[in-house]
Amino acid sequence: MRKKLIVGNWKMHMNVSQASLFLHRLQEKVPHYADVEIVLTPSLLALQPLSVQLDRRKFRLAAPNAYFKDEGPYMGEVSFTMLRDLVHYAVVGHSERRIHFGETDQIVRDKVAAAFRNEITPILCVGETQVERRAGETKQVIHDQVTTAISHLTTKEVESLVIAYEPVWAISTFGGIVAKPDDVKKEMDFVRHQVHELFGPKAAKEVRVLYGGSVDDHTAAGYLSLEGCDGAIVGGASLNYEKFAKIVEVAHQLHGSESENT
Repeated sequence: MRKKLIVGNWKMHMNVSQASLFLHRLQEKVPHYADVEIVLTPSLLALQPLSVQLDRRKFRLAAPNAYFKDEGPYMGEVSFTMLRDLVHYAVVGHSERRIHFGETDQIVRDKVAAAFRNEITPILCVGETQVERRAGETKQVIHDQVTTAISHLTTKEVESLVIAYEPVWAISTFGGIVAKPDDVKKEMDFVRHQVHELFGPKAAKEVRVLYGGSVDDHTAAGYLSLEGCDGAIVGGASLNYEKFAKIVEVAHQLHGSESENT
């Protein structure tokens, strides 16, 4: 049985010294669980100093963003090539990148390919807005985002990919409506179905699908217990080390229960 994957997404919070102090407290609070993989996504600026401080038995790092060109005259950008020895993962296609910075499905596709090219596993975020959901366009949006993003990948790459279903309307930044686990499962299953359609049953089985959208210590169990849910991407609650530690503990407890039932 695969480990549950819990991703703490710090977004644009904490300077380097604050991030260092937070990591120190988190490392004291979170035990080492062999059945839970914990990934932290600080700012790009904090990645290098935290990589030195990080307890690698407990945590891995993810980049919050990168540019899809490996090098060149792109003032101010950080490439996946620059990050390849620093992080295991990179968050790609997050709704805030799509909405605030105009990242299209095609740009996301190029970033996913660039991540793999540089031996970094992308955490691909997909999900619909409230307007799209009300218009009955959820499945079309997810279809377009998923199929475009993975269109340049090999089967082996898809099998190691992480896809996070993050409905935009459930993210606190854009309304924060708590999504019902039953609704979440339908869309996560649809994500996996898209992989199946393009790359077959083995890829659909191997790809890890997470849920994200106002996940906290009170709601995490409802999502993590869903069949086919491999973990969660956590926003606001990841900035509170006690809440984040509880989410990790829930993932550990659920993994143990699932192991007993198989």
